[in-house]
Amino acid sequence: GVFDDIVRSDSSLRRFLHGLPGVDQVGCEARAAGLGTRSIKTTAKAYAIDLAIRMVDLTTLEGQDTHGKVRALASKAVRPDPSDPTCPSTAAVCVYGDLVATAKEALRGSSVKVAAVATAFPSGRAPMEVKIIDTKDAVAAGADEIDMVLDRGAFLAGRYMEVFEEIVQIKEACAREDGQSAHLKVILETGELQ
Repeated sequence: GVFDDIVRSDSSLRRFLHGLPGVDQVGCEARAAGLGTRSIKTTAKAYAIDLAIRMVDLTTLEGQDTHGKVRALASKAVRPDPSDPTCPSTAAVCVYGDLVATAKEALRGSSVKVAAVATAFPSGRAPMEVKIIDTKDAVAAGADEIDMVLDRGAFLAGRYMEVFEEIVQIKEACAREDGQSAHLKVILETGELQ
């Protein structure tokens, strides 16, 4: 495809990535300050709030997560404001892979998707075989989306092809038996990547 030349070697990928323009922090801050002073009319404000709710992934990623906690989170995702039936559902519930089946069952019949963190979340420090199994297990349990941890150590060390190849392999591991594929989202820890 169009990126074949870019990903043919580590040096070509490095040249491409280092050639991308940086973020104009001053411009971003000025734009955000300008937006903060604008007044939004009531109907637009209500639309914006509803849109924001529909884009949320309600997440629980604690070591002491339970099936009951996931079911409660799923219920909140379907009805974020139980007192307001017009309040839309959230986009998804995000859980560890071993709780995907519980979330899927609790969300059956709703529009809310199930996302699962994978690839040895949160550190990403595991052999590739473990990351692939982690992903395949979550997809087999019914995850609609895989939230992949980027190997920040490799990225920060400039091993871009290693990171690229890992993303390719995880994307392949997102395939389901029905020929479809779970959506892959790569988590960028921008605070660490600077």
